Amino acid sequence: MFLERMQHSFFFCDYYIYKRCRLLKDSEPILYDELLNQCKKGNPSAYTALYEKHAKELYNTIFRIVQHSGEAEDVLQDTFIAAFKGIAQFEQRSSFAAWIKRIAINQSISVLRKRKIRFVETEIDVLGDAVDEASLDESDFQFKVDAVKEAINHLSLGYRTVVQLYLLDGIPQEEIAQILGITNSTVRTQYHRAKQQIIMTLKKSRVYE
Repeated sequence: MFLERMQHSFFFCDYYIYKRCRLLKDSEPILYDELLNQCKKGNPSAYTALYEKHAKELYNTIFRIVQHSGEAEDVLQDTFIAAFKGIAQFEQRSSFAAWIKRIAINQSISVLRKRKIRFVETEIDVLGDAVDEASLDESDFQFKVDAVKEAINHLSLGYRTVVQLYLLDGIPQEEIAQILGITNSTVRTQYHRAKQQIIMTLKKSRVYE
């Protein structure tokens, strides 16, 4: 399926960045649960270690949404401030990485809302019939990740945000609807049309010919 192919491609592109973000810089790494417990106790060294562990990955997530380095840095700081203020209530039912990522995404969407951006279906569908996904070669997705990401960057902001949240951040469509304040059907429509536009862009750039 298209979704699986896209996720497979982005995995290869971000693998080494992901691995680096999973390591603590301490010569004797603290067990992760203990690191969280130390943060809850207000240990400044634990705050620093947790920041260094997650900052780069979170920055990449934030930047994909806000598309501005300065704003991304501000959102990153706001994200950790909010997370550290609320860490005493973090019950570890989910991973800390997933928890703080949701905070980062919500903070990023707030920035977009301040720009008066509305995530509603306003674009006219001029694409016609769906592009035949069977014509895509899976091997091309493994070696043309940059082309796929470039095609995503050419989407309108609403489409791009839905695609990034769904494909890159792994957020279910129902939750995307809640985050953006739109209906589930609007998310599905925007994702479907964004997918068509991505494929058409790749075809026009002769990626698959």
